[in-house]
Amino acid sequence: MDNQNVLAVIAGEEITQKDVDALIAALPKEQQAYASNEHFRNQCLEQIITVHLFAKLGEEMQLEETDAFQDNLAHAKREILAQMAVGEAMKDIAVTEEETKEYYKANENQFMAGETVHAKHILVDEEDKCQEILEKIVAEEITFEDAAKEFSTCPSKQQGGDLGAFTRGQMVKEFEDAAFAAEIGHIVGPVKTQFGYHLIKVEDKKDAQASVYEDVADTIKNIILQQKRNDVYGNKVAELKEKYVTK
Repeated sequence: MDNQNVLAVIAGEEITQKDVDALIAALPKEQQAYASNEHFRNQCLEQIITVHLFAKLGEEMQLEETDAFQDNLAHAKREILAQMAVGEAMKDIAVTEEETKEYYKANENQFMAGETVHAKHILVDEEDKCQEILEKIVAEEITFEDAAKEFSTCPSKQQGGDLGAFTRGQMVKEFEDAAFAAEIGHIVGPVKTQFGYHLIKVEDKKDAQASVYEDVADTIKNIILQQKRNDVYGNKVAELKEKYVTK
């Protein structure tokens, strides 16, 4: 073994980078994101070392000779064998491109993209100020975008108040209702929300429409894959019950 990969030695047993990588691979995805962080890897190493230390203590205490150890060992063996057997039963399951396209065509209504609004806004603290800005825009003393840059307290002011496109449920209700009700090119407001008073300018609207196949192909593949796994699992359980269950 390459000694450069050995991170610690506990009673003659080597702990390597591979051991740390294996521990991290078994962690939730959000924790795996820190895999390259040195401090995080050191924490994982300490965890492995601690397990080895207590295992050595257990050996010294001869816990392997107890009934509790034997029961736990038998349970662990059964769990590992079951997991590996399930893996073997599932390993050949695959989903073809043809299957995903057929599913998409048959269930197109499940993959509807909600209606969207593309809007800009100006946010201020006081209703009177909001009304004053609106009057300046209507009188063409200033454009909506320049007013946003000058007066708005929202970070979107840097983009002339542009919030981009959004669907229902992404904004607070008062803002959402006003934006979806407004006509393209029109300015509505003042609209009061928990953040203050808004002027809203709708740039574009799109009705709900079917999602493009390419955008949902992976989702469909996972749906079909899970369905196939459930079928294989259920059939295998029924087969094994018939073979092994006697009562």
